[in-house]
Amino acid sequence: MISLKNKNEIEEMRYASQVVVGVLQGLKEESLPGVSTWDLNMIAEDLTSKRGAKPAFKGYRNFPASICCAINNEVVHGIPSKKRILQEGDILSIDFGVYLNGFYGDSAITLPVGKVSSEAQSLLEVTRNSLYMGIEKAMPFNSLYEISHAIQNYVEEAGFSIVRSFVGHGIGRRLHEDPQVPNFVPTNGNRSKGIRLKPGMVLAIEPMVNIGNPDIKILNDGWTAITQDGNLSAHFEHTVAITENGSIILTEWENYEE
Repeated sequence: MISLKNKNEIEEMRYASQVVVGVLQGLKEESLPGVSTWDLNMIAEDLTSKRGAKPAFKGYRNFPASICCAINNEVVHGIPSKKRILQEGDILSIDFGVYLNGFYGDSAITLPVGKVSSEAQSLLEVTRNSLYMGIEKAMPFNSLYEISHAIQNYVEEAGFSIVRSFVGHGIGRRLHEDPQVPNFVPTNGNRSKGIRLKPGMVLAIEPMVNIGNPDIKILNDGWTAITQDGNLSAHFEHTVAITENGSIILTEWENYEE
């Protein structure tokens, strides 16, 4: 069942989402060679606590940490570790959410660690751009699959592939709500046949893009997803509210730079 939010509820979600932005900004500054992913997790917990919020992921379905971090060929849901030390040339995806005043905010970024290859930089740019291509279609009375088509089309025209094992989602009083938001048009449908978007819907739109094929596998920890072919993967996500006048990115950064 899809939950529609009123203006006050969307404003509460904006507060939660801006805490997410603040924490990710802090993590971006600290994501340097020699830093462990566990260090980043502890920084995230400290910054979240100082803002009066709670990490959304810690304990969710028994996930053991507050951030999901994925390095290079890891797609999503990587578990922070003192043994995972960032190296020059890595790309690092950080997925993070908070719970504040009864509502969730959720966002993800992929960062270059020092200087990265031109192929990795292109992957980051295409993935981030595809997110905004999808958000442009998050308009009232559009089909949900217009978002999916815009993301898939942009990514595949750029020569990359869309991960199909994970999708975006509704968000609000629960971290994961209806509807699911695929980053590809399902094979049994077309872009005009998805559910109709309505004012009050809030979506977490999150393309995950691979350099190679879209297939993934889960490691023995039960969480970490990696590319099956070992190629790089990137992930970007925004929490987006649909209003009568269009969409509002609740997790937007005012001055984002790669």
